[in-house]
Amino acid sequence: MKIYFPQWQGSGTGKSIKNGAKAILDYLNDPEFIHIPLSKIVAGKNGEKKYYINNYDAIYDQLNRLKRSIDQTRPKTIKIIGGDCGLEIVPVSYLNQKYPNLGVIWFDAHADINKPCDSPSCNFHGMPLRTLLGEGVNHMNPLLFSSIEASQIHYVGVRDIDDAEQIRIDNDEIYAPKKTDIIDLVKILKSKNISNLYLHFDFDCLEPKDYNKTYYQVPNGVTISEAEACIKALQENFSIVGSSVLESITTNTTELKPISKIIKLLMK
Repeated sequence: MKIYFPQWQGSGTGKSIKNGAKAILDYLNDPEFIHIPLSKIVAGKNGEKKYYINNYDAIYDQLNRLKRSIDQTRPKTIKIIGGDCGLEIVPVSYLNQKYPNLGVIWFDAHADINKPCDSPSCNFHGMPLRTLLGEGVNHMNPLLFSSIEASQIHYVGVRDIDDAEQIRIDNDEIYAPKKTDIIDLVKILKSKNISNLYLHFDFDCLEPKDYNKTYYQVPNGVTISEAEACIKALQENFSIVGSSVLESITTNTTELKPISKIIKLLMK
């Protein structure tokens, strides 16, 4: 199942994320992608905060729509053009239900594992992993098909971590190396008997000198060539049952050229 879901409300006010997703859709020109409509509930500057989550009603409304679509289709695989990272709670929880002990590879500059009450921004795109662990607000749990375990999470490129997030990572020794080591990552996954993977790819995992058309630019990231090599190694050693490309903000498809191989590897 190929899905175009340009959710931006999880970033607070970042409508540039919506436009960036559309550019990737246009670039791929693949008619197999289905469009899940976004909510018409007011969000952004005039959005309402509930349960420590900005734009809560809009996010819940459209994620529920995404869940219904996936539930009706029951796909074997999912590929998503998005959108902000908050959307991941639906496809990851679905594939985790379908493929027990799913490995979740989180290519991201940010840990995205805040509890809503600990989040400095109250933006949901910093909370999806905590929600997937079943440790977010109970009001979001109906959107989940299942919950994951901390041992299933593996970060690549993470380097901007809030204090509360670091405590959560340390408590369960979640895989979060300071430097990407592809051989080590493959070894760790195999040691856990993981055979199926979901590849979450937020483009801000990349070094901004390589690609800076992202919602955030965080220095000392993964190079484009490192990211390509890592994705290829994971594809060669495991079954990729889901993947996403998220939080690029350029509306100029020619500016996607540096990351074109990454997009095609994840969305092919």
